[in-house]
Amino acid sequence: MDPVKKIKFSLVSLVILISGGTFGYATIEDWSFFEALYMTIITLATVGYSEVHTLSHSGQIFTIFLIVFGVGTIAYTIGSLIQFMVEGQLYQLLGRKKVQKQISRLHGHYIVCGYGRIGRLISREFASKPLPFIVVENDPLRCQCLAEDGYLFIEGDATQDEILERAGIHQAKGLVTAVTSDAANVFIILTARGMNPQLFIMARASEEGAEIKLKRAGANKVVSPYTIGASRMAQAILRPSVVDLIDIATGGKNIELQMEEIPVVPESHLVGKALSQSGLRKELKLIIIGIKDAEKMIFNPEASTIIEAGHILIALGELPDIKKLELIAANKHL
Repeated sequence: MDPVKKIKFSLVSLVILISGGTFGYATIEDWSFFEALYMTIITLATVGYSEVHTLSHSGQIFTIFLIVFGVGTIAYTIGSLIQFMVEGQLYQLLGRKKVQKQISRLHGHYIVCGYGRIGRLISREFASKPLPFIVVENDPLRCQCLAEDGYLFIEGDATQDEILERAGIHQAKGLVTAVTSDAANVFIILTARGMNPQLFIMARASEEGAEIKLKRAGANKVVSPYTIGASRMAQAILRPSVVDLIDIATGGKNIELQMEEIPVVPESHLVGKALSQSGLRKELKLIIIGIKDAEKMIFNPEASTIIEAGHILIALGELPDIKKLELIAANKHL
């Protein structure tokens, strides 16, 4: 039986037993309610106080049954409470150890600071990829939401070194700070950059003019959700078909069409081949929208463009074909 249900059952049984004992003494001995209740309590507690009044033969028999059933019920109630407390503490202890063990295994992951509206959406997108990540949040209510959503998280202040240490910042690939305060975002960026200079940091800007400050603090990229939202709303009116295409291509839940960036490893057999020789269009039916290297982005590359190691292919096509290209570019078997 569930520990909570056991506690409820034992408490209800105890209340019924006390009520029955009080009613029994009041009926058999013709005592007042308080006298009957007092006699029931001292009998169940086995404290050894003398009777309120001398018991009749029927009252003595009733007391025997009350002691027999009462001792068992009280022992069951105490045992249920102890079990609940011990199991709860063990569960919390084991849960913390399990989380720390999972965190210690993370490598090349992302740290999301803040689980508000923006942080929740980011986490949802990361999980759908899937991309390894951990959330840092100091609000207990939002931590409860994180536990319900099943995401790996740490409760604490992301501006503190020890919290970022626990989140595995030295092994992390990137950090996204999405708290509502620009000042807090600046502190988080400064702390993270000092602990891991190679970290890719993306920051949320809430107010105008905050972008410059966030970049000065060490952010690689700054995004303003309000600016992007306003631009997207305007584009939905000015260029509705373009926006619809972008929604289809970038929507993670869409299974028909997907746009993805795919890095090419040196071992891939795509290296050294022109786009026309790669078979991406003929065999996988993919459109290569762009190719990005360390210096620039080539939009709508020509068929003669040579694919090199380190290139990132921006591909558009159906999800199964995208997955095949990811395996080919990573030199993995289909």
